[in-house]
Amino acid sequence: MTEEERLYDIFGELLYVLAMADGVVQDEEVAALDKLLENHKWAQSIKWSFDYEVAHHSDVEAVYNKVLHFCHHHGPSPVYADFISAMTKIAKAANGVEDSEKKIISSFSSDLIARFQKDIDEKLWK
Repeated sequence: MTEEERLYDIFGELLYVLAMADGVVQDEEVAALDKLLENHKWAQSIKWSFDYEVAHHSDVEAVYNKVLHFCHHHGPSPVYADFISAMTKIAKAANGVEDSEKKIISSFSSDLIARFQKDIDEKLWK
């Protein structure tokens, strides 16, 4: 599996974390995901990872930590903005964006920024 393929697998896992923020994956969220993926180059990988996590009732915190670990390892990428945009669209799909969903979206963004800033600072002061 290439690094890019793994990045999009991780995206599916991140969307699972978001969908499970309120404790259950709602039909509206799945429909929004399907619509988002209609013409996406990596739709199959994203959907497969999402469905895998749903089918296995994966621990949300463990999946989120795995996503962050990969993103930290992968480094900065312009696709993270697409990830956050997609997360927002899916969160809005069922009864608007709940606080638990906002927290995940904000945490993902701030965790990445903090990590990449730390990496930059370490390189600057070496």
